[in-house]
Amino acid sequence: MNGIKKELKNFLEISYDDLEAMNLRAKDRREKVSEALLEREYRAYLQKEKRIKAVTLCFTDLEGRFHMLDYDKKFLLDSANNLTFDGSSIRGFSQQHESDLRLAINWGSIRYLPSDVFGPGKVIMFVDVLNRDHTPYVSDFRSQLKLYGEALKKKSGITAYVSAEVEGFLVDGINAEQRYEETGSFQFISTGGYYHSLPLDRLRQFIDRAAEAQRAMGFKNEKDHPEVAPSQFEMNFSYTDILRAADNIQLYKLVCRQVANNLGITATFLPKPFIGINGSGMHTNISLSKGGKNIFYNTKGKEGLSEIAWDFISRILNHASEICLVLNSSVNAYRRLDPHFEAPNQIKVSPIDRGSMIRIPVGNERSTRIEVRSVAPDANPYMALFTILKTGLEGQLLVKDKEKRDRVRVLPDNINDAIKLFKASDFVGKILNRTNQEKFTEFKQMAADRSPKALGALIKSSEIVYHHEVTNQVLWNKF
Repeated sequence: MNGIKKELKNFLEISYDDLEAMNLRAKDRREKVSEALLEREYRAYLQKEKRIKAVTLCFTDLEGRFHMLDYDKKFLLDSANNLTFDGSSIRGFSQQHESDLRLAINWGSIRYLPSDVFGPGKVIMFVDVLNRDHTPYVSDFRSQLKLYGEALKKKSGITAYVSAEVEGFLVDGINAEQRYEETGSFQFISTGGYYHSLPLDRLRQFIDRAAEAQRAMGFKNEKDHPEVAPSQFEMNFSYTDILRAADNIQLYKLVCRQVANNLGITATFLPKPFIGINGSGMHTNISLSKGGKNIFYNTKGKEGLSEIAWDFISRILNHASEICLVLNSSVNAYRRLDPHFEAPNQIKVSPIDRGSMIRIPVGNERSTRIEVRSVAPDANPYMALFTILKTGLEGQLLVKDKEKRDRVRVLPDNINDAIKLFKASDFVGKILNRTNQEKFTEFKQMAADRSPKALGALIKSSEIVYHHEVTNQVLWNKF
């Protein structure tokens, strides 16, 4: 019977080696060919490849949740210019009276998928969310990041490059986050530490499988390893332009969650799911390029950085407290900003001190960058990267009072203080749009109100189950 079923389904399955070659070729084409030509090419490919039955389109809501819709291939090709959805059903998007939103396919974002992770017969593409009149939707930060990057390139010839070190934990059981109220705790699957686990234990099996899938999807992984804390992992993928880097973050987390689920465990990106050990961060490395040259680099500059880089750092440090909510957007995230565990809670820059919000890694003409260490792995990557880039370029420089002793400032240690600073900031309203500032404040306050104001020594179930990557409509509607 199983043999008969298999013969009935002739869906596309591609080897990992071929997938990697196809995805890297697609990345290269995206950087060299116009979107209009890419649309013609990929339309022709979808029409020709009979074994593809569905196309997955994906977007990210205001808080950072990843949404996917599967479209029948034939329907998509016929209706690609008129795809709509109910925005009022997406938390953080439109209100009921303005519910209809459009989806515009970003054809150059295509990825060919490993069938053992995503199922056979599918490809995935990102979309821009548009208003009814085809203008960009203000709360879709992927399209906002894309537009800002394009404008920066056109006006100044500058391209931003990013890589993110996304840490996470593996915990025992499926849907362990959703079941936290029942269990009251998470269970490690491994007690190994930094670089240390047996070759075939569950942590290593997970890392191997997830990294293999990511390489096949064109991530160009550089290294994959257990992290400092027990059951913690990190897989590093290569530097790329800022928009693709944000796409990679969302796909990285999706792959990790699915691979873990296949192994009967849960990959969680909660910043601090365990007390007494290091939390998970998303150290964000960024540099600017112009004319093919890294303009953050200056061999004669302090720490090898140019004045442009130092100004970029100064602006981020100046506005650090105001933008903290964007980079640390959950109640649980403020447990991670603990100086006892290499946490980057100090608003300063340093080449060596890992407690600094910004670190200057060792680099050369090609690799010089700055590392924003205070970003949590549950942040909306598009909103976070948009905020870092725009603040670094458009914020006010930090001015020190020479008459006063230089004291190190620290980031907020709880979400309520971060919300107040975010809400009151004219700068935040200017760079993110007042509408987004108000909506984001409202949603973060709702989560904060469902948790005790003092974090205390024990993780509360409320900070898990009402987390924006965990909670669902049924749970919210109980209030």
